[in-house]
Amino acid sequence: ATPRELDNLTPREQEVLLCAAEGLTNDEIAERLYVSPMTVRTFVQRIMHKLGAHHRAQLVALAYRSGFARVPQPPPARPRSGRGP
Repeated sequence: ATPRELDNLTPREQEVLLCAAEGLTNDEIAERLYVSPMTVRTFVQRIMHKLGAHHRAQLVALAYRSGFARVPQPPPARPRSGRGP
């Protein structure tokens, strides 16, 4: 997907895409966004159509390849106190 194609997504579609990229299920996305799972399914189908994806895995890959979704960075390691194993 190109940045222009991603710009064609509504803000809500962008939210759904980011949630899908996190690996959330439709039920989990629905709970997070306070909508029904069927509404999420409709959003996912519309996003797939707009971006030319044929399945969810391809959609998520497009989100990461385009830079729209980013791999979360692990939190910085805490310095050890010098005690313990």
